[in-house]
Amino acid sequence: MLQTRDLLICEQPYEKYATVYTDPEAPPKACILYFHGGGLLYGSRRDLPALHIEFLTKAGYRIVAFDYPLAPAAKLEDILEDVRASVNGFLDRPSEYAEEKLPYFLWGRSAGAYLVLLAAAGGRLQKPPAGIISYYGYGFLCDGWFLTPSKYYLSLPPVGPSALDGIPEQIHARGSLDTHYGAYVYARQSGKWLDLIYEGRLKFFYTTYTLRLFEKLPCPLFCAHSTGDTDVPYAEFLELCSRYRAQRFVASSSMHDFDRDETNPATAKLLEATRRFLDRECSRL
Repeated sequence: MLQTRDLLICEQPYEKYATVYTDPEAPPKACILYFHGGGLLYGSRRDLPALHIEFLTKAGYRIVAFDYPLAPAAKLEDILEDVRASVNGFLDRPSEYAEEKLPYFLWGRSAGAYLVLLAAAGGRLQKPPAGIISYYGYGFLCDGWFLTPSKYYLSLPPVGPSALDGIPEQIHARGSLDTHYGAYVYARQSGKWLDLIYEGRLKFFYTTYTLRLFEKLPCPLFCAHSTGDTDVPYAEFLELCSRYRAQRFVASSSMHDFDRDETNPATAKLLEATRRFLDRECSRL
């Protein structure tokens, strides 16, 4: 039976929580530290489909889903540092998250995958994870797509800069579709996505906040992507997999987050492939 509990991690500079999902009837194998998607502009730690949570907790994996601050109130430097602090806090105080000391994996969807990849590659985690799971993640490895208007988003009704007006100026972690998604659509239609998430010279973005200078990761990588992804080019997935010799899962779909459809057979296959990756890496510890 699934158990869920929320942990208050800190109250400053924003109210930060983690949600822990466990199945006490399943012998524990490892913890999965999860970071949500949303282009760094929207989203919530609670965005995991119920199917994913139930499947992985029944398989013996405890999921810890973390908040992180959203842009444009926070910029990449602070967002990435917050993610590192979450991982290192888990390593410092494991008993707050699980009764046993367990190995850990990093898991992100979309922007969350980008953040965990960069956090792991940067070498500032106290202990490397046993593996990384990237669902339609990226490392800004391919040129152009994140600096220019998106063809897909230009096909949607136009959204202007007024979409930013309703977003709080103070640091916050939760951005609903109703209040924050318009900012992401505006960012992708206008080609100003990077301007909303990063402050600084472009050359320092490439050297510090992309994976271009990181030739290897400290652990194995599992990558999933759809061939017709509307947000992150398939070429980005291919480059990520090639660079880090990732285990691949490819879905024939035109959806970015194709696994949100819990009835799609591809979602069940993805979760099974994810479990096999986790089990294999656990067996090697």
